[in-house]
Amino acid sequence: MTRIAVVGAAGRMGRILIEATQRDEQAELSAAVVRPESSLIGADVGEVTGQGRLGVALSGSVEEVIGQFDVLIDFTTPALTLENLALCAAYGRRMVIGTTGFSDEQLAELEGYADRLPFVFAANMSTGINLTTNLLTTAARALGDAGFDIEIIEAHHRHKVDAPSGTALMLGEAVAEPLGRDLKQEGVFERHGQIGARREREIGFSTIRGGDIVGEHTVLFAGDGERIEITHKASSRLTFGNGAVRAAHWLMEQGPGRYDMQDVLGLKG
Repeated sequence: MTRIAVVGAAGRMGRILIEATQRDEQAELSAAVVRPESSLIGADVGEVTGQGRLGVALSGSVEEVIGQFDVLIDFTTPALTLENLALCAAYGRRMVIGTTGFSDEQLAELEGYADRLPFVFAANMSTGINLTTNLLTTAARALGDAGFDIEIIEAHHRHKVDAPSGTALMLGEAVAEPLGRDLKQEGVFERHGQIGARREREIGFSTIRGGDIVGEHTVLFAGDGERIEITHKASSRLTFGNGAVRAAHWLMEQGPGRYDMQDVLGLKG
């Protein structure tokens, strides 16, 4: 049995993670954390999230419950995630990180914990999107620089605060790496006005925000006379929660290191 703690338990993704944990017979929700100023502290997390009484009281900090879990699942903000990562490293806990929007400096800080604890860090925990990533790498290697322009289109709900999505960037890296392209140099994230003809090696990104779209990503390889589109659509956030719980179980058998869902799913190598 894997004892799991969820951060941001009262939020939209926190509720999904709690549901996914409850659905898994080999997982136990042993702790749930909200903001330290929250009026919900002390309340039963199941009653707050509409899942019935679960016997787990909401806490105001990870440190308060550090001895109550094996794996912490965090889909919050970069700054808070790094604070929690430091705590887990100090107390010998594992961590699953689905937070996006990290700066380069924050990513470097996160990477520094790779020799101190086992953690999975992935922009998208969905099994389907990680299989899609593998397909894209295969497609990029096969097509090479044979005259195919690459565009990545992503769509999410109106409340998402970062753009492009972490998943879109992950997919961009999946096609850029086998082509020997640096996404920071070749990625085009904004087009407006007289921009001139498209550069041969650029990888374009388009962002859509609206309604309650869970997450849709399409990678377009556009050539002369033919077009290849590889698309993944998520219709329920539970797919992300299920993936996170799967990663938590997998971490129980791992030593210190930074891992991703490709490791969890055995897609590397």
